[in-house]
Amino acid sequence: MSQIEAQIMGQGYALGCPEGAEERLQQAVGAVDSAMCKIRDAGKIKARERIAVLAAINIAFDIGESSKEAHPPFPMNITDLEQLISRLDEALADDGKLL
Repeated sequence: MSQIEAQIMGQGYALGCPEGAEERLQQAVGAVDSAMCKIRDAGKIKARERIAVLAAINIAFDIGESSKEAHPPFPMNITDLEQLISRLDEALADDGKLL
């Protein structure tokens, strides 16, 4: 397992990453950062935890929309959601757990 440095909403995170998946993880970090910054910049929500939850919901919804043909209708299966929440918990370790 390797480690990458990532920036989400201007805050640095050290993230564990399986060997060979660094580019995919950086793309995921970029998507999360973009989603969170968009919510923050809308100006209605300030708390990082709430921004993260809304970004996770938006990303999960987008994944469900884009995979309708390949999978049964949304919602995502519980394993996918647990993995997403686990990754968010890791990224927000200094801010507290989401659940």
